[in-house]
Amino acid sequence: MEKWPRAFNRASQGTDHLRGLAVAWAGSGAVAAGIGLARFAYVPLFPAMVAANWVDGGGAGLLGAGNFAGYLAGVLAGRGIAARIGVPRALDLGMALALVAFAACAHDGGLAWFLVWRALAGAAGGILMALAGPSVQASVGPEQRGLAGGIVMAGAGSGIIAAGLLVPLLLRGGLPAAWLGLAAAVAAVWVVARRAWPSPPALPPDGTAAAVPRAGRLLLAYGLSGAGMVAPMVYLADLAVRGRGLPIEAGAAIWMGFGAGAIAGTLLGGRIAGRLGGRRVLPGWMAVQVAALGLALVPHWTALLLAAPLGGFAGVGATAVTLAAAREVAGPRAGVVWVRATAAYAVAQAGLGFALAALFDATGDSHAAVFSVGLGLSLAALWVAWRGRSG
Repeated sequence: MEKWPRAFNRASQGTDHLRGLAVAWAGSGAVAAGIGLARFAYVPLFPAMVAANWVDGGGAGLLGAGNFAGYLAGVLAGRGIAARIGVPRALDLGMALALVAFAACAHDGGLAWFLVWRALAGAAGGILMALAGPSVQASVGPEQRGLAGGIVMAGAGSGIIAAGLLVPLLLRGGLPAAWLGLAAAVAAVWVVARRAWPSPPALPPDGTAAAVPRAGRLLLAYGLSGAGMVAPMVYLADLAVRGRGLPIEAGAAIWMGFGAGAIAGTLLGGRIAGRLGGRRVLPGWMAVQVAALGLALVPHWTALLLAAPLGGFAGVGATAVTLAAAREVAGPRAGVVWVRATAAYAVAQAGLGFALAALFDATGDSHAAVFSVGLGLSLAALWVAWRGRSG
């Protein structure tokens, strides 16, 4: 008779496993829409915006910086919004903001108009990024957290690849069609993902979350990594098209390589960090980021074929590694550390985004200048991650 309880337990565990995977993939959809599309679909659109005279090179860089600033606001607000209305509704809000921002950009209202809506798209991404990872982690069993973290963060790479596929096709109908098509893509992801939104226990007020010990180096390394990745996350496709003379379709394909690397980096990062520890693994991801930024400075387009996937692997994959490290440092309060890490990343990217936009404009659209800054910051991230690998 004992075989029936054992069979029931196995069936229950199987159901829990499937439910956990469904929640993880829903979180992945939120990240795909909020990060891969709302933030990074702009990268392959950058040269098209300049070519159509909707903005100039400096203005296009400024829109990227505005998106980073909006992302910071969304990250800082995300936890408070979820505490008030619950995680599922907060995720719905982020998706709605992304959809509206894309639709508004279909109108050529000038630089100020685009800056407002690109900032709002960044805010959507910040809300979704701040909530999706920790909420999924809190909604699945301990044995699934490494895999679930990789799945969620792989959404960024999936969205990047989707953008690389969609943008060249949508641009055949003009820039308005491209922006509206991306809005439709967000709507489709929203409809599918919201059926399995994570719904963890109510988030505690931020004031109840005491300072987490020994998180300083983790936050600094992740912030420096984010600053180092501003150059490829804004200028990579433009480097390929206007800097290396490739057609816009090739620029989108190189951006897809970035997305493919991001998927590999996040999936491997979640699994390896779950086994070996996030702080021990993080220096390896930072070393790959250094290699990617160095290759981007090689003055031949073929180097981008390797620089793009390596950049995605490290720059986006570091999110899954850092999420695992946050869990090691803080346990049940990992969500607090993750929000702080994401905020550090966003602060660094927002500040450097505006600085690089000014540098890009002042140097006559010099890609070498902005990517050199990224390389220096990536080296600093590697050094800090190495120093913090054991504590």
